[in-house]
Parts: sequence; structure tokens; C-alpha cells
Amino acid sequence: MNQRIVIAGAGSIGCFVGGLLAAARRAPILLCRPRIADEIRSHGLHLTSFEGWRELVGSPSLRIETDPARALAEATLILVTVKSDATAEMGRLLASHAPAGATVVSLQNGLDNAATLRSALPGRKVLAGMVPFNVVSLGNGRLHKGTSGGILIDEAPDVVDALTVPRLAVAGHDDMRAVLAGKLLLNLNNALNALSGLTLYQQLGDRRWRKVLASCQEEALAVFAAMGVRPWSMGPLPAAMLPRLLRLPTFLFRLLARSAVTIDRSARSSMWEDLEKRRVTEVDELQGRIVALAAQHGLEAPVNEAVLRAIRAAERAACGSPGVEPVSLRGNGS
Repeated sequence: MNQRIVIAGAGSIGCFVGGLLAAARRAPILLCRPRIADEIRSHGLHLTSFEGWRELVGSPSLRIETDPARALAEATLILVTVKSDATAEMGRLLASHAPAGATVVSLQNGLDNAATLRSALPGRKVLAGMVPFNVVSLGNGRLHKGTSGGILIDEAPDVVDALTVPRLAVAGHDDMRAVLAGKLLLNLNNALNALSGLTLYQQLGDRRWRKVLASCQEEALAVFAAMGVRPWSMGPLPAAMLPRLLRLPTFLFRLLARSAVTIDRSARSSMWEDLEKRRVTEVDELQGRIVALAAQHGLEAPVNEAVLRAIRAAERAACGSPGVEPVSLRGNGS
């Protein structure tokens, strides 16, 4: 059966994934805000990647909706790509407008979005998913993928088949809790990149910033150990080794990290984009989640807490990336 796919909350990731599905004639509906809908109708989608490929999907090839009732009415496969703070509201919209038999896949950052959707959609099929790559909006329908990796979701062969198209690798995994924990370890750098004002390549090339990230990850690893979760690793090194890798001299770090992930020299985190565009970030689901879980397990997470405070201050200031020095986050000497 051909799946009737809806991208629910199509922002940068949703439009990128939806654009590749549209290019492969999977005809997804992009449910998005009016501003994004107007941009796509005017410019189409211009997808690019650090790998060197380009894909132009003209607006006539795209099905764009701003009305949830119309977008969701006949859906059989719904990809949720909203930010974590909008998950509960999206769950309510799906409960009201989506067919009860539709499969829902959370393609979001954070640990608990699939659980939030399951609570809103009792008895329905809800899968956890993980998108490892970074996508930044460059305006006028231009979306650039800056890092490598393939999407993972809970084991569901029919969903994997529906989503696997050229330039979009999708696979099933039998322990998405571990996968999402591993992704959160990496996502702890989103806030650091946003605060630095640097590209990811520049920021991760600075050992002082890597030491801050190492401290954030060590605090998170202690939390996951208390929870009985062993985070999944994207590369050949176990996740528990990441802090040690980050603290290596830069030439050794670059040599060893190359086998795990490829980063475009111009790539930045989505949280940097949020600060630049004066939007609320997802820091509460990243550093904020680690701080909250640490408190629940009688642990401390001072570096994550310092990063959380710095991002919240940047959100309030609404002046874009503050370009802070890593020493201000108390992790450079750890």
C-alpha cells in the first residue's frame, strides 16, 4: 500500500525530509506555518548537502497545507517534526484530525517526545525516531544539510520502506531509548555552538569548547547510568569514551572523529539559527533535561546548568548569538 505521508510541523528538518520524499514522488503533505508555506510557494525547496549534491523541488510538486484538519484527514503515516515544546499541542491536533489507524513517527530532539505523543494518542501506533544530521535554513526555500548520518526509527519495515528514498537513508533499530540518549549526548553541543557564534567546524576545532562539551557529556553519562540507560554511539567508539575523545589535542581529535561524523565547514547548530532569528530554543529538552534528571537522581550537573542559564539569557536579550568565551561556562578546565 502506498503511504499517504504528512510532515506535521514542517520546519527545517521537516521540509528537508519532505522535499526529498517529494522528489522521489512520495507526494507528502507539508503541514506548516503560513510564513513557511508562503516561502515554499514562492521559491520551492532548494536542498543542498555538504556531500555536494543539489535537489530543486519546484512548488508545483509540493503539497502544502496550513490547516491541520485538511492536511491530516487521510494520512496513513505522520512524521512529527515540531520542536519539543510543541509536541503536546501536536498530539492534540493528531487526536482530533488524524485517522486512528495512521502511524505516527517522532523525528525530534529530546528523550520523551514519542512518550508525549503516546499519551495524547492512546491505542495508536507511535514510533520514536532520530535524525542525526543538521539542517539550516538559508532563506528563500534554501535548506542545507551540514552533517552526516541516516535516520533511525523503531523497528517497522513498512515505515522504513516508505521513507527510504535517494539521499535519505532510513533504518530500523530495536533500542530507540539508547539511540535517543546517544543523540542527546551529541545535541548537548547545540547550545555551545549557539553561544560561541562560530561554525561547528571552528567551535569543535577549539579544545576549550570541546572541554566544555566533555563536561556536559560526563554529567549526562552519570545521569544515564543512574537511569540504567547505555547510550548508543554513532561511531566506532562507545558513547562513554566521547568525553575522553573531546579532550584530546585537536589534531588527534580531528583524526579520530573523522570516522564518526562528517561536518561541513559552514555548518552551525539549529539552536544558533534560533538565537539569530529570535526564536525560543530547545535547550530545556537538552541541557535542561539533564539538569532535571540529575536532580531526580540526587546528582549535580553544574556545567549543563551554566549552559542552560546562558542560553536563557541569550533568549531574553534577543540579540542573536552572544559569542561568549568557553571559560564563562566553567567547563574549560574540567
